Amino acid sequence: MLRRAIGLSRLCPPSETAFSVGAVVCDADGRIIAEGYSRRDDPHDHAEEVALRALAPDDPRLAGAVLYTSLEPCGRRASRPRPCAELILGTPIPRIVYAWHEPALFAAGGGAERLAAAGRTVVELPDLAEEARAVNAHLLGQEG
Repeated sequence: MLRRAIGLSRLCPPSETAFSVGAVVCDADGRIIAEGYSRRDDPHDHAEEVALRALAPDDPRLAGAVLYTSLEPCGRRASRPRPCAELILGTPIPRIVYAWHEPALFAAGGGAERLAAAGRTVVELPDLAEEARAVNAHLLGQEG
């Protein structure tokens, strides 16, 4: 599912001021219940925000859900008042899995720490980080 999230990040409209990110929410049985990617509906949308917007915050499936995201959920945000970590904490989602730890290019990270401090299980899978970074190479001064 994390590779699917990375694939969704490739659908993001290009931006020079924001990362391209994909997110997938699966229920306890591994079925996809929501997906999203950055800038899908609005230039300021983050992937997790788009996916969560498709679900009611009290949807009973969220109690056993996993949110997969290609980039660590943001802990601070310049474009909107609520960062993705806070949006996730507004749901009962217990587990968050991400590929790439957010670099301090646009805003300081901290989303993973905030989620973990609130008792959520947060798993970083750095083996997939290069795939997530490659989608954003133009922002990082890399080719690819």
